[in-house]
This record gives sequence, C-alpha cells and structure tokens, in this order.
Amino acid sequence: MSILMEMGKKAKMAAVKLAVLPSPKKNEALCHAAEALLAAEGAILSANKEDVAAAVTLGIKGAFIDRLTLTKERLEEMADGLRQVAALNDPVGEVLSMKTLENGLVIGQKRVPMGVIGIIFEARPNVTADAFGLCLKAGSAVILRGGKEAFRTNQRVIAVFRQALEEMGLPADIVQVVPDTSRESANEMMRLNGYLDVLIPRGGAGLIQSVVQNSTVPVIETGVGNCHIFVDETADLEKAAAIVLNAKTQRPGVCNACESLLVHEAIAEQFLPVVGEALQQKEVEIRGDEAVCRQISGSVPATQEDWATEYADYILSARVVKNLDEAISHIRKYSTGHSEAILTENYTNAQRFLNEVDAAAVYVNASTRFTDGGQFGFGAEIGISTQKLHARGPMGLKELTTTKYIIYGNGQIRK
Repeated sequence: MSILMEMGKKAKMAAVKLAVLPSPKKNEALCHAAEALLAAEGAILSANKEDVAAAVTLGIKGAFIDRLTLTKERLEEMADGLRQVAALNDPVGEVLSMKTLENGLVIGQKRVPMGVIGIIFEARPNVTADAFGLCLKAGSAVILRGGKEAFRTNQRVIAVFRQALEEMGLPADIVQVVPDTSRESANEMMRLNGYLDVLIPRGGAGLIQSVVQNSTVPVIETGVGNCHIFVDETADLEKAAAIVLNAKTQRPGVCNACESLLVHEAIAEQFLPVVGEALQQKEVEIRGDEAVCRQISGSVPATQEDWATEYADYILSARVVKNLDEAISHIRKYSTGHSEAILTENYTNAQRFLNEVDAAAVYVNASTRFTDGGQFGFGAEIGISTQKLHARGPMGLKELTTTKYIIYGNGQIRK
C-alpha cells in the first residue's frame, strides 16, 4: 500500500469519529489549535524564513514571495481565522426540509460531512490553517498537499495542529500533509478514489487545469481570477481611481485582484492619465491598447494574450471601449467567472451589468478585493469556486458539506 493510500485509510477512520463530534468539542479543538499556533510562532516563522530564502535563491520574487511570507501579524490572522470558524454556526446536522407524504412517510434532508477532503495548493501557508479549520468544523478529515516552496512551513504548521488534536483527545489524522511535493504525489492524489470524497485545487491556472483534466476524484474547481473593472462614462472618477488602485495593488498576488481595466471612451482622456499615474507610483506595469498607450506615458502595448492573463503581480492590462455593450462583450470573452465590477452612477447601466455579466461575484462601485469568505461574513474560506455545480463563490462551511435524505416510516411498503 502506498503512502497516500495509507494516509487515505487513516483519514477515513478519523472522519468517522469527526462526523459525530459535537459542536462544542469541535469549537474547543479549534480554539486550542489557535493557541498552539501562536505558541509555536518561533518555530513556524523560522521554517518560513527558510522557505522564503530558498525561493529567493531560485530567483522567485514579487507577489509570489508576498504570498509565501509569514509574519507575526499574519500568523495572528491565521489564529484569529480559526477562532472565527469556531464562532460560526455548525452546518452539520442542519435540517433543510421535512415533509410528510400521503402514505405517512416523513422525509427530511439535512447537512452531513463530505468525509475526506483532499486539497492541492501552492505557496500560501495561510491555506493550511484555513483548510484545517474549515474541514474540522464541517466534520471532514483533510489531506493537504502543498507546493514545494512552502514545504517546511506547512510541515511545521500541520505538526502543531496534529499535536493540538491529540491533546484534545482527538485523532491526529483529522489533518495530514503529503510528505513530498513531487508531481507523482499530486497525480496519485488525483486518483485516490475510495479514500478521497472530493478534491479541491487552490492555486494558479496551471495547477487548477491539471487537476480538473486529470483527476478521477470529484473536483470542486476554485478560481483563476482574470477580474475586470469597467469604468463607465458616468462614473465618479475620483472614486473610480481609488477603487482601481485598491483592486490592483492592495494585494496583487491574490485571485480577486483586478487584472484588466476597461474605460469608456468618453472619459478616457480625463481618467486614464490620473489612474495611470497612481498605478505607476505603485510600480504597476500597464499593458494597454493604442488608446491607453496614448494617454498613459510609460505604458506598453498589450498583446492578445494579455487580455486573458491572470498576472497575480504588479501588471495590469487596460483597454478603451466604446460603450457598455463592448465592455460586456470583452468580459464575456476573457472572464474566468470570478469577480467583475462596473463603476457607474447610472442605475440602468449598473443593473444591466449585474444581469448580463456571468461571474461568481459581480460588483457595482466597489473593489473586487471583497470576494472573500471573511469579507462576505462567512468566516474563513477554502477558495472561490468559479464553477456552477454544488458551490459558487466563496466556499465556507456550508459549501464543504453535502446532504442526505432521512426517512421515517411506520411499516410502509411500496405497492
């Protein structure tokens, strides 16, 4: 039996006990894990420092390093995230419906755990804590397979969680981490049928497509974010500039950051130089069409590939469009279905955009950076689902459960 199959076997055994664990016990375990995380601050940050140094040596830089890096403040945010999950209502056991049929059968539907969840992700150590906390509260064991860049950090964090579970009298195998980051381990995980009930990829386009195309385990596809902002001719330009700057630069390496800017031709001459200067002060490279390059000094011509690219970096594609119709057409062609926004003071245009743009989150006059479980009031999230089956948008606790029907009878037989 391979290492992954052995891990799957252990996870299934742990999941049986976790599925019936009372909410207070789960909450207590989450809070204890949060304290254990902070108590291990020195060891975790030391491991992370080694990971970051190794990544820099390999020539990795920019937003990727930001995603990889842990600080005291970010570690505290991870612990706070666990406490927030503990404070959320437990979805397991929630009765969604109950009715009595003419034959006397009482049929109900309730939320139940998935069982064992597998997660393949890249260099974001906070995902380790989010995944552990959400899966535990949702009643499922989890097997994590992180990227090689965060290997030391993930190993240390998971060791802390496993010890915390044992101290609470719970199976450590509620959470496990794959002990290597080879492509072979990822491929085997994609085919771990019989052990994994669902597989969730979280990372860049290459990772997500590899999992979607090769997995025989059911997959929930999380979001590549080629997110657009369209600045309409009626937009409040001061407000619009602040929103675009926030959506692109507040944290450019995440999936809800703006990657493409569309500007109505009627306000392009007035708006583009202002927003362009603000973006360039933040060291954003602007790749624009001919009209954008005329208005923003220092911008470079965009290629066809730029319109479809999630940069996850300080790069923004920009284009001038004739009207709302052309903006919507562009978004339909290049959107990944994550988050799209219109900045406008026209109610009709706002409603058209909301109705005609197909994405997990569609905004009017707000930054796309709000597409996040915590910002939506769901607590931590496992990712942003851009598919349409089972879950769409921020995936919190409810999205990590499934349902089953429960039927009460009194001797009924089918005729």
